[in-house]
Amino acid sequence: MLLIPAIDLKDGKCVRLKQGDMNDSTTFGEDPAAMARRWLEAGARRLHLVDLNGAFAGKPVNEAAIKSIIKAVGDEIPVQLGGGIRDLDTIERYLDDGLSYVIIGTAAVKNPGFLKDACSAFGGHIIVGLDAKDGKVATDGWSKLSGHEVIDLAKKFEDYGVEGVIYTDIGRDGMLSGINIEATVKLAQALSVPVIASGGLSNLADIEALCAVEDEGVEGVICGRAIYTGDLDLAAAQKRADELNGPA
Repeated sequence: MLLIPAIDLKDGKCVRLKQGDMNDSTTFGEDPAAMARRWLEAGARRLHLVDLNGAFAGKPVNEAAIKSIIKAVGDEIPVQLGGGIRDLDTIERYLDDGLSYVIIGTAAVKNPGFLKDACSAFGGHIIVGLDAKDGKVATDGWSKLSGHEVIDLAKKFEDYGVEGVIYTDIGRDGMLSGINIEATVKLAQALSVPVIASGGLSNLADIEALCAVEDEGVEGVICGRAIYTGDLDLAAAQKRADELNGPA
């Protein structure tokens, strides 16, 4: 089980939001590169970056901070990024900068042809991010709820050639209320590509519950607010996951 620390970027700083609300943010660090090193030294095997301003603007905003993070971790671990990625030129630029994976969310739902082109042009580097509430996919920084069912869309995107799916339960994100294991497993069982859980991770019990369903296709989990508040010790949690299921 991969425990993937999230570094959410707003105005060049590391923040956490509650349920995607840009007006309800807590700043956890002024130096994104230092934060990246912190998680690397705690044993992280991948980093998850979100350009929050970019997600709302529909274009990259925190590019300088993202470059500083990539430089800070070098080629020691893969880095994935979502937020404001709407065209192939942006993907190419980020991959040239050293990103391993680009996460396409809103653009995948609104413009599936773009996702298909991205998978064709940059095979092996594209992950789709599906944010949902009550099984329906949300877009535009979670501000709009679409009529699409998560599983139906995920299957379609799997056919395009995505590397995996990050599934976020937006009702739980930033709330420390526990991962929606049932919905995550249901999605993973419907797909052959791996699913990464996101939204609501709160403690070691969540990690143990996820490890119990790893064989269903749940490859990892995004670690957000819990590792910043100290509710979850990243190093100890990754060690426990390795004890249960072997190293990711």
